[in-house]
Amino acid sequence: MGNHTLNIFRGHLYAYLILLSGLCFGQVANILPYPNKIELLKGDFLLDQTTGIISGKESKGLAEDLHVYLQDVGVPVLQVKASKNIVFEKKPAFGREEYEINIQKNEVKLIASGATGWFYSIQTLKQLIPDNVNSSQGVVLKNMRIVDGPRFSWRAFMLDESRHFRGKEGVKVLLDEMARLKMNVFHWHLVDDQGWRVEIKKYPLLTQIGSTRSSTQVGPEKYDSPIQTGERHSGYYTQEEIREIVQYAAERQITVVPEIEMPGHASAAIASYSWLGASKEKIDVPTTFGVFYNVYDVSDPKVIQFLHDVLDEIMDLFPSEVIHIGGDEVKYDQWKESPSIQAYMAEQGLSTPAELQVHFTNNISAYLQSKGRRMMGWNEILGLNLHHYQDESDTQSDQELAKESVVHFWKGDLAMATEAASSDYDIVNSLHSNTYLNYAYRNIPLQMAYEYNPVPDGLQPQYHDKVIGLGCQMWTEWAPSKGQLHYQIFPRIAAYAEVGWTNVKQKDYTRFLSSLEVYSKGWEGRGIYFAPIPIAQSVEKSN
Repeated sequence: MGNHTLNIFRGHLYAYLILLSGLCFGQVANILPYPNKIELLKGDFLLDQTTGIISGKESKGLAEDLHVYLQDVGVPVLQVKASKNIVFEKKPAFGREEYEINIQKNEVKLIASGATGWFYSIQTLKQLIPDNVNSSQGVVLKNMRIVDGPRFSWRAFMLDESRHFRGKEGVKVLLDEMARLKMNVFHWHLVDDQGWRVEIKKYPLLTQIGSTRSSTQVGPEKYDSPIQTGERHSGYYTQEEIREIVQYAAERQITVVPEIEMPGHASAAIASYSWLGASKEKIDVPTTFGVFYNVYDVSDPKVIQFLHDVLDEIMDLFPSEVIHIGGDEVKYDQWKESPSIQAYMAEQGLSTPAELQVHFTNNISAYLQSKGRRMMGWNEILGLNLHHYQDESDTQSDQELAKESVVHFWKGDLAMATEAASSDYDIVNSLHSNTYLNYAYRNIPLQMAYEYNPVPDGLQPQYHDKVIGLGCQMWTEWAPSKGQLHYQIFPRIAAYAEVGWTNVKQKDYTRFLSSLEVYSKGWEGRGIYFAPIPIAQSVEKSN
């Protein structure tokens, strides 16, 4: 069978499965992520202009938001008690993110312990209501009971803005889509070699110099490309803008976790203040992508003070318990060549660069702990050898990473993640080959994304709760435009949202496709550029 014929066959099969699953699952099939318990009941509830909304003091703001939404879609409900009502009910026994929706003939109950659960109940309720309703007829909701809560507490989307700056309106669009999918962590990669994107008032050159590069690498050969745009790329967030975005996210029950890279991926900072670097040489903000040699001089007290000062301002901007410090892809050459760093290692009894990195990381962890925060980093912070450019002898380490650390697994044998979880570290499992949104659909098709399980095979059940969730990561070296960015993210982000929320026994890919077919119409209406679902499923067609 030729590729063209095969693709036609797949298209017909896809359409048939969508139709079949729609007939089988009906109204509730359209909910993403899929709830963990649904009980269909007899009868219907008519949601129309004679429906009221009843709320208490805690839920008043959410009730007002729901009222506005219903007006916008064509159901001008009342904000007072009526003969039939939407009722916000408090149930303290529920977990923070749990909720219940109980639809009966004369009442829709939204039950939760507080704002987060109510917010999620509203997201589910919205998906039961068409985008456009005849205001005179209202909309019929089937009676049902949904009892729901997430599988994992960490359901993250990461946006890299060091490589390409988006601006706050673009970020808000992504936060809105995360909220609809009940994702609760916005991992914001603000600092890397190619750009420093957050204002630090004590060190103004970080944005005056570090936020701008003179050109950008482009071309089909990607990392090997000699082609440059020849155009400046710049941009950063003021602290006022950061606070605005953090507040915007909080209103959508999303925690913003900033990533401030250290001790590697430090070129933009070192270009701003050359004394930060291990070589002390003056450099420019790189115009190409890849892994650079420039690293912080972690033996210099002045550099450590700089990092503490930066973290102080970051903690003032971001109330999240967790602060991500990167820690990945550190090339050790400059440390090995620096007499002052070698002397520091001898003084501290450190034998290898990996031991120095773990020592440094633990000191940063202790500093964050002293401020009531918690450190997170990519799994190199364990002192592991994950890269071909590192000598095996350089990555031998007897240093133990602080147990309070959150290990963000992204690369290496899954046995490393299993060992870390078994050693009592909290793990976020973002294995690159399964969760990187910048990878082509031929490498991570939609079904592969949907079937990802953050809990590694072989991890003993008593350690499963050490895997606190997953992230899906959008690195933006090769996505300079909004359209390219969205195409890579959507529709796969919906698959990862269900991975994070829905219990394995409740997952079904055919049902998910049926839900997605309906759900994606909302993306069209909101101006989201997304890969057509058949293409997103293909392992043959590259994007």
